[in-house]
Amino acid sequence: MAIVAQKSKIDEIIDEDQKLTRLIYSYIYSSTAWLIFGTLIGLFLALRFAYPDLWVVSVLSFGRLRPIHTNVVFWGWASLSMIGLSLYVVPRTSQRRLFSLALSRQALYVINVSVALGVICLSFGINNGGQEYREFIWPVMLLFALGIASNLFNLYKTVADRNTEEIYISNWYILAAYIWTIVVVVIAYIPFYQYSLGETIIQGYYMHMGVGMWFTPMVLGLTYYFLPKLLNKPIYSYSLGVLAFWTQMVFYSLIGAHHFVFSPIPWSLQTVAIVFSFGMFVTLFAGTANFLLTMKGSFRTIGKSYSLPFFLVGVIFYFLASGQGSLEALRSLNDIWHFTNYVVAHSHLTMYGFVCFLIWGGIYALLPRLTGNEPSHLLVGIHFWFALIGLLVYSFALMIGGTMQGQSWISQAPFIKSVELMIPFLLWRIIGGTFMFLSHLIFAYNVYIMKPAPIMIQNQNQIGDTI
Repeated sequence: MAIVAQKSKIDEIIDEDQKLTRLIYSYIYSSTAWLIFGTLIGLFLALRFAYPDLWVVSVLSFGRLRPIHTNVVFWGWASLSMIGLSLYVVPRTSQRRLFSLALSRQALYVINVSVALGVICLSFGINNGGQEYREFIWPVMLLFALGIASNLFNLYKTVADRNTEEIYISNWYILAAYIWTIVVVVIAYIPFYQYSLGETIIQGYYMHMGVGMWFTPMVLGLTYYFLPKLLNKPIYSYSLGVLAFWTQMVFYSLIGAHHFVFSPIPWSLQTVAIVFSFGMFVTLFAGTANFLLTMKGSFRTIGKSYSLPFFLVGVIFYFLASGQGSLEALRSLNDIWHFTNYVVAHSHLTMYGFVCFLIWGGIYALLPRLTGNEPSHLLVGIHFWFALIGLLVYSFALMIGGTMQGQSWISQAPFIKSVELMIPFLLWRIIGGTFMFLSHLIFAYNVYIMKPAPIMIQNQNQIGDTI
């Protein structure tokens, strides 16, 4: 008797340039290595919260390891994997070969060197100050920006030389993500703003735009390709996609200041950030409705697929976690949750539940069709459930504990009381984080199984016989 529902095998092998296949796999393989490294550090940090006397040395202090964890999973794992998938989606939807394989391969090396140098610098306490997600010093981030700029040029040339009249909606999102990211990095590292309240305002702009104008449009653009492809039906509404795109571009660019509600920055700027945060509900309803209505009537197909469930969860968390962020902007709720563990839960619901699940869906959808090598359906299922259960345990524990933490501060109880009440929730954080990390090990094994063969068999029928 089967212990899991029978999943459908891949329906086609894509006859693609093997050099491109290997390039895409190199991006995903590199990103997976950073995922394991970055989340291992995250799990160790979770253990340190519950056992603060564990391995007390400066190099393993929270102040050094926490920025390594966040920057590695941002720029190493999520960024490289999204870029790798975009190198397939953009040429495919443009009906054109990638402009330059060599340029993107060089960019891969540059980005990997950037992340590695950043880790080394942070390990020795060399950083950009206490600026969240902006801890890499400017020479390190310059390398990352050069890698992004190289891929932007490569994909722009591919779209410019397209063999289709219109630019597909995926490419709107993907190219916008590359452009915005370069703009955000430049603004964040220009020295003119690095003092006083100006630095605080730019920090809010940077850390929120990093999520909202790099990760969000990139994974949405990828989803606009993979979801209709896997369901074998067109996207529900091109118009809803365009509406979600332009409202994302307009509203998201001015909401970073909601991280500094009640701070000394101008009250009017805080209010604008709150108003625009609620404007994001237009984007969320348009984008989420477009994806869910595309899935409507196809839930049997989703149940038989090992990649579509990742997309379903990612879309749901796109709405829930992003909507949660808009609600947190309210002054009344910000008063309770700001600086608490609730914010940590929110960031994981967004980056993990939304961004990572959509990335995993894209990887499981693409790699088997490029290489002809399928992972074990059972192991994909274990990856899915371990990641989802771990995220839910982790996030609900910190949301409940964070709310109690904030209420304790408001009641003006001694600070140590808020520390003591968090102890059981920090233990649940370890449990959830352990499930998440185990799922990453399984995912890494699956990526290894999906690697390209040393010699590609050119005949498609022969490939089909080998899987």
